[in-house]
Amino acid sequence: MARTETSPTSPTLSFIFFLLPFLTAMAVSEPLPLCDLSDSGPVKPSDPLVSFLERFQSSALDSFGNSNFDPKLYVDMPLKFDLSTTEDAFDKLPRTENGTALVKDLEKFIGMFMDSAGSDMVYVEPVDFVAEPVGFLPKVENLEVRKWALEVHSLWKNLSRKVADEVREQPQLHTLLPLPEPFIIPGSRFREVYYWDSYWVIRGLLASKMYATAKSIVLNLLYLLDEYGYVLNGARVYYTNRSQPPLLSSMILEIYMRTNDLELLRRALPSLLKEHRFWNTGIHEVTIQDSQACNHTLSRYYAMWNKARPESSTIDKETASKFLHDSEKQQLYRQLATTAETGWDFSTRWMRNTSDLTTLVTTSILPVDLNAYILKMELDIAFMARTIGENQTAEHFLEASRARLKAFKSIFWNDKMGQWLDYWLINNHTCEEVSGWKAQNQNQNIFASNFIPMWIESFSSDGATVESVMKSLQSSGLLCAAGIATSLTNSGQQWDFPNGWAPVQHMIVEGLARSKSKEAQSMAKDIAVKWIRTNYAAYKKTGTMNEKYDVEACGESGGGGEYIPQTGFGWSNGVLLAFLEDFGWPQEQKIDC
Repeated sequence: MARTETSPTSPTLSFIFFLLPFLTAMAVSEPLPLCDLSDSGPVKPSDPLVSFLERFQSSALDSFGNSNFDPKLYVDMPLKFDLSTTEDAFDKLPRTENGTALVKDLEKFIGMFMDSAGSDMVYVEPVDFVAEPVGFLPKVENLEVRKWALEVHSLWKNLSRKVADEVREQPQLHTLLPLPEPFIIPGSRFREVYYWDSYWVIRGLLASKMYATAKSIVLNLLYLLDEYGYVLNGARVYYTNRSQPPLLSSMILEIYMRTNDLELLRRALPSLLKEHRFWNTGIHEVTIQDSQACNHTLSRYYAMWNKARPESSTIDKETASKFLHDSEKQQLYRQLATTAETGWDFSTRWMRNTSDLTTLVTTSILPVDLNAYILKMELDIAFMARTIGENQTAEHFLEASRARLKAFKSIFWNDKMGQWLDYWLINNHTCEEVSGWKAQNQNQNIFASNFIPMWIESFSSDGATVESVMKSLQSSGLLCAAGIATSLTNSGQQWDFPNGWAPVQHMIVEGLARSKSKEAQSMAKDIAVKWIRTNYAAYKKTGTMNEKYDVEACGESGGGGEYIPQTGFGWSNGVLLAFLEDFGWPQEQKIDC
């Protein structure tokens, strides 16, 4: 399949773009319009502090200009005084005729009334960090690679934080949430805990023998789950309107397999049952009837928000500016927030027109990977429940996993392609409780997510499935010189070609490596070696670990999207250490590109 080049710029469309089937460049073959174009989903109440910080953010853009402007910076700044005092001072700033504050006046306001972003966290030395842990990466024989791995291991210290006491004492001055335990941040602009990043951070911490730090991250996520009913996208007030890929059970299970911490399982199980309900009821639940008249219940992403995302408010408003009516803007904002919930923000995977971000329809897609994560959650819960003697719960979740496995075969699997494909909904399920399955609603464009179910043991242990998926991956066009590309479309979005992301490499590689196929294991090792090499080459050149990489060129950082490339970087560090732990590096094997 040829890679396509599209412009990241968006043509102006009329408000009825959702009704125009000819706009689609996707292989879902002219999907029918959603049956209800109004935005009627739930919306979390706006927070007064966040609402003010969005105004502040917009004013900063007007005053400082767009060069290197990061809107997230301004919603992360704590207040020095109460909101009323701060807002009053902000409103009294002198303005030009067009309402813009002068740079010197806004800078003076920031100095007097705002603290710097990240100042409400403090560095904390991890309690279990040692410079070279006993038993660290025993399969890494090459001294140069070992030296580098220890440098990456030491980055956990740089990324370790805890919430400052003042956040608990005066939460109304902060968008940061008062997490009870220390944590690891991804790095750069990402100054707080993120949900799905934490899985790969934990995998790296376990390779670094930092079990206590790994557990503290899980305890923080359990705190958010108990507080809100779901794990937030990140530990900020402005993230309370959505979650992220649900991998908490996977984190807990990985820690348990290393530590045999039964108390952690007992502590976590009631919370995990709550998270499972969140993803399998209400707006997230969709029922599809297959060609054999069998009903399957699956899950979708659906943010509880229809406004601009506060951390990207100025960007979202610019994106929505082509629309005239509030209802159109609200629908777009819902799609933008929902796509952020997927973790793949942004990608042509979610778009009707691959060159136009405003054609996102993420709420109308049943994603393969989300349902794979929930299948794993069901298997994890069954294992945990059985381990602590909750046999009735274990059987219930085994039954749920068996039902979802059947749905994978009926709804997602495409035998001809040897891949699992996202399913695009014809009608909003609020109009039809049960939608009939149609082959043309499978999105036959190739994305790395089509192979992520291989990560789940139910699929990686099936020899025929492994063989089919492996051959499909080999011929997909996704395998590149430095890793697995996210898609085949160069759209300018960061979750598209030529970017490769650490979590995607890890899930596909680990699934292939766990299979009994020698050929699949060999493919897994080859991909891991390429990924390790590109991480090494980039590190040697810049001294940093990157958030994403360009898989066409060894040692090059990825790009695109709505912010500049970030370094640090939590999940990249974690996947590198996990790969080195699993595959090692022989003394004689070359590390350079």
